[in-house]
Amino acid sequence: MLTAPDGAIASPERFATVFDVHYEEIRRYIGRRLDPGVAEDLAAETFLIAFRRRTRFDAARGGVRAWLYGIATNLIGRHRRAELRRYRAMARTGPPPDDSGHDQLVADRLSAEVTAARLAEALAGLSRGERDVVLLIAYGELTYDEVAAALGVANGTVASRLSRARAKLRNALGVEV
Repeated sequence: MLTAPDGAIASPERFATVFDVHYEEIRRYIGRRLDPGVAEDLAAETFLIAFRRRTRFDAARGGVRAWLYGIATNLIGRHRRAELRRYRAMARTGPPPDDSGHDQLVADRLSAEVTAARLAEALAGLSRGERDVVLLIAYGELTYDEVAAALGVANGTVASRLSRARAKLRNALGVEV
């Protein structure tokens, strides 16, 4: 994880290091949240926005990684309707077909389809804030502090959104604690 003191990413040369270190991670995160075909473009847009705003980066508000996830999450928010349609479609149809043709993979796929459909439906039932927190933690592997910095909310807000989301997901998936 790269963190930078104030102004340390202001120069284009230093920003190139930020890009090299974090691009693939941000692209994967976006690809998990939206259609993978969009991930490359939105990841590039994330870094374009970050590059344009690099002189305003404030390390006191969080690290570079959380800052980039915040930009990416905001871009994803603009594509929210497509994200919700994708989760609802997955809930109806399941994940894309597997071309391997092995008997065990077919059985595994049937089980995965049921699980993926239920999970996608449950995620679609969360509020945007709850879904952002869950997916930043699950896909981005961000800490509570990083999620708070990425979304521009307090740590307590992250904890309460995650708690509500967990309860909703447990209820939707029929999981008892």
